[in-house]
Amino acid sequence: MKSNKRRSRFLVLCVAPATILFFIFMILPTLNVFRMSLYERGAYSPEETFVGLKNFQQLIHDAQFIRSMQNMILLVVVVTIVTFAFALVFAAILTREKIKGQNFFRVVFYIPNILSVVVISGIFSAIYKPENGMLNSIIGLFRDMTNPILWKGESLVIPSLIIAMVWQAVGYYMVMYMASMASVPASLYESANLDGAGRLTQFFQITIPLIWTNIRTTLTFFIISTINMAFLFVTAMTSGGPNGASDVALNYMYSQKNAGLYGYSMAIGVVIFLFSFALSACVNKATSREPLEF
Repeated sequence: MKSNKRRSRFLVLCVAPATILFFIFMILPTLNVFRMSLYERGAYSPEETFVGLKNFQQLIHDAQFIRSMQNMILLVVVVTIVTFAFALVFAAILTREKIKGQNFFRVVFYIPNILSVVVISGIFSAIYKPENGMLNSIIGLFRDMTNPILWKGESLVIPSLIIAMVWQAVGYYMVMYMASMASVPASLYESANLDGAGRLTQFFQITIPLIWTNIRTTLTFFIISTINMAFLFVTAMTSGGPNGASDVALNYMYSQKNAGLYGYSMAIGVVIFLFSFALSACVNKATSREPLEF
């Protein structure tokens, strides 16, 4: 009995520091964001005026906020789908096919994940440069480039961001899925071959179901992290331009805070928080299934 009490006390002492720090640096700031969203206050002014849901009512009629949310949702959906499609396909090829230099390809694909967002943004900004960027230079070999393509113009800035974000993330998840696929017994594939199942059928009927738990976990984390990554890439590459065409919600939130609308920016933060929470819950619900064992 005494040993159980001592063990319980020891566990409490071990968990308490992390719990206290989490409460101070995570829970309290989050609750304060919700509180501040109900007030009107300048960024550097101690005076607060309670306005209730006025800030949220303004958001509904704020065209630029709606546009920034649309851009964020588009980036989350497209980047997630493209990244996971490429990661799974590349992982399956490098795991199942006999390709020389597999470790070399792992390193090459993983390198972008080591680089910081600022470095990657600088690389792609140079690639997208209208006058002498790599893309326009290559296209110029086949057509007249008197009017260079503006890869960071209003019509192409979102696809340009998508390419940079996918390039940065695909290698990391490819390596993770390669580790999962390597644990799938080769006997399952041999049995499928004997039954006449092709590579594509084996991929969808054997590989995907057996690594689904890993896919589900990484999918949830990636979707949430993409919201933050979109903000970092937009800030480093375009600063929300041109004319707000690449603004995402977090970027717009900071711009409102810098403009002195502190309460309004906190309201945007609340919307992003609730959107992230709801999206995570929906993804978890949509991807839930009985885990397969082998």
